[in-house]
Order: sequence, then structure tokens, then C-alpha cells
Amino acid sequence: MQTAQQMYQEKLCKAAEALAVLRDGDMIIVPTGVGEPPALLTALSSERRTFQDVKVAQILAMRKFDYFDIDTAHHVRHAALFLGGASRAAGQTGWCDFIPNYFSELPKLIDDGLMPADAVFSLASPMNEQGFFSLSLGTDYTMAAVAKARAVVLECNPNVPFAHGQCHVHISQVTRIVESAEQVMEVGLPTIGPVQEAIGKYVADMIDDGSTLQIGYGGIPDAVVMQLSGKHDLGIHTEMMGDGILTLVECGAVTNRQKSFMKGKMVATFALGSNKLYQFMHHNPMIEMHPSNFTNDPYIAGQNDKLMSINASLQVDLLGQCGSESIGHLPYSGTGGQSDFVRAANRSRGGKSFIVLPSTAKDNTLSRIVPVLSPGTHVSTSKNDVNYVVTEYGVAQLRGKSAKQRAQALIAIAHPDFRGELRAAANKMGVF
Repeated sequence: MQTAQQMYQEKLCKAAEALAVLRDGDMIIVPTGVGEPPALLTALSSERRTFQDVKVAQILAMRKFDYFDIDTAHHVRHAALFLGGASRAAGQTGWCDFIPNYFSELPKLIDDGLMPADAVFSLASPMNEQGFFSLSLGTDYTMAAVAKARAVVLECNPNVPFAHGQCHVHISQVTRIVESAEQVMEVGLPTIGPVQEAIGKYVADMIDDGSTLQIGYGGIPDAVVMQLSGKHDLGIHTEMMGDGILTLVECGAVTNRQKSFMKGKMVATFALGSNKLYQFMHHNPMIEMHPSNFTNDPYIAGQNDKLMSINASLQVDLLGQCGSESIGHLPYSGTGGQSDFVRAANRSRGGKSFIVLPSTAKDNTLSRIVPVLSPGTHVSTSKNDVNYVVTEYGVAQLRGKSAKQRAQALIAIAHPDFRGELRAAANKMGVF
């Protein structure tokens, strides 16, 4: 019987050689964000013309690899589960695929065969003595794909942390191994200005000691985090482990001691931040990385008492519908985990879900509080789910309120320059 190290050496190869596992028409599953394997995707880009109809499915591409190329999209193309800077232009012009989804349900889509998972390309930690790798940076839907795929190729990198949780792959499950040593990609905190600070203060004032936090990515969620350093015994159950959370641990605000679910543990499904964050995750017994059908399932996440969900939106209409992922019909990002955690917070005993947004866009020329969403807008969070909406002008609490009360509350937190026309529109629509 072979040892784990013998199997490792037998499966070790160069990135270009690992491409031999692929077949025309394959769907390659790649983890979220910095869990993407740069050596493998660079090799795939170089050899893309040798393939036909290969797709690379990923929820957030960080680097614009050479396969992001309209002229070779029939060879290898992106299948976006969420659009970011690398994939947005391709998604908006239609030469990459866009697959709508709830983050919590992606593993089930793979399990049920609704989304193919022929191969997995993933960054991974070094193998431990028992023959296990950790997919700590992007556990998400990748673990479901590992169980389903014909071929699993890991890019093993010593800078990837070995984390605890349901994020481990055994050498016996792996088809090929590629080694790399470059630093894991770092992602800095977003810019925070006075508008973000004002919104952050409103939200922070409504978060009690002992609450458990889910924090989305963006300037406003991070502005909230920056104002929580004086809180006590906060917990973490989120999708993204970021540097803002690390800051709260270091200052003592996050202890996880009062969590009602998985007491003492911080729970997440992917990481996006600095090398300091990645080092903090390495063999840290406080942190567990789990697939998104665990972290984001509203029933599971909602078992945390006082769950605080903080997510950004682009536009909110007078009924409370949130358009958080498109500009009109043009996709801009994706649903991600927003709907998952809004529903989780609504289930939570003492939970609160916050949708945060500046009151205006384009240098104060457009109101983000609107009578109706722009034509074609993708509704991310429904009117029945949304609870607190926060701008720099205040907080509108919507659940349990009538259409008229909702409109009044939302107009009150709109930019003053637009309140008159919003009232006029509400009257014309018969809301007032």
C-alpha cells in the first residue's frame, strides 16, 4: 500500500502537464477569489486554443488571466457565478456565461448535476502528515465539486494556510498536483469616506455586545467594522474572512464567547485580505472554514442569536426591493450571500439585517432611493425579506410596515434634494 508521500510524488507534475486531465466541453470549478490557482490558470490560458468549449466557473475572479479573451472564448471561457473587476466587462458584453445563484445553494447545484463539475482547479495548502490538504482560502462550493469531479488538480503553495473545518481533501482524491511558491494575492480594505463613516455609525449603534456578525465586502460594511472596536464579546459567522474581522479580534472586540451556535468559533467559507490574515488562519483553532451550504444556509446561520447581517446595495425602491447586483439589465456583481444572510438574520432570535447604501450616485446627481427599480434591475433581496435600510441620512425599518409607511421611512433617509420628487412619485403611484 502506497504512503501519502508516495502518492504525492506520483501525482506531482508541471502545470502544463496537468492540463492533460481536461476534455473538450469540460466545466472546471475554481474557488472564490484568492483561492484561484494562478499557475494552473496561466497554463490553461497559454494552451487555451488547444481546447474546445471549456468553461471556468468561479464566483469571483481576481485576476484577468489571458483566457479572458473574446477571440478565444469558443476555446476557453469564463462562467461567472458573480462578476468582479476581472469578469465584469465580459459578463456585460455577453462573451462569458453568467449563472444566477444563491451562494448557499451552489454546492447543491453541483450535487444535483444542475451545474457540471468535470474538473477542479484549486489553490491548496501543503499536505500534512496524514495526507490532507486544506482548501482554506475558498472552501465554498469547491468541496462539493471535489466529491463530484472526474479530475481534481491542486496547486500546492506553502503560503496557503492549513485551516480547520470541512475544508480538507485527501491525497487519494487528487488526480494531479502542481507546486507553486508565490505569495497569495493580497486584497486591501476598500476606501472609506465620510458618507461611509456616517452609515457605519448608524449601524454600529444598533449592534449590541454579544452579537454575531456577518459582514459583506465593501467600504460601508468595513466602515461598520471600524466602529465596533469598543464592543464586547462579538462573534463571527460570515461568508468572507477579511482584515476587518482580524482587526476586531486583535482589539478584543471579537471573542466568540457568547455565540449560541458554534461557541468559541469564527466560521467562514472564503478568505480575502492580507498575508497577515492568511497567517492568522494557519492552524488557528478559533477559525473553521466550511462550505457555503453550511455557512450561508439561512436555517444554520439563523441559529446564531443576535445575528447582524451587513450588506451593500446599489438601489432600493419605495417598497424596499433591493437591486444590489445590476445597473438596470446590465449585471454588475451577483447575488452572492446577501439574500442568504438577510433571511438568516430574520430567523435569528434578536437578529437584524442591514442593507446599506449611499443616498446618491454620480456626484449627487442620482438618487439611490427610487420610486421603482430601473428597468431590468436584478432584485437581490425582496420586499418581504428586507428589514433595515441605512443611508448617511438615517435608518428605515421596513419589516411589518405598510407600503405607505415604507415609502415614508425610505424618503426620510433619501438625499434631501430628491425627497420632493420621491413624494410626488409616491403620490402618483397611489402609495400616499
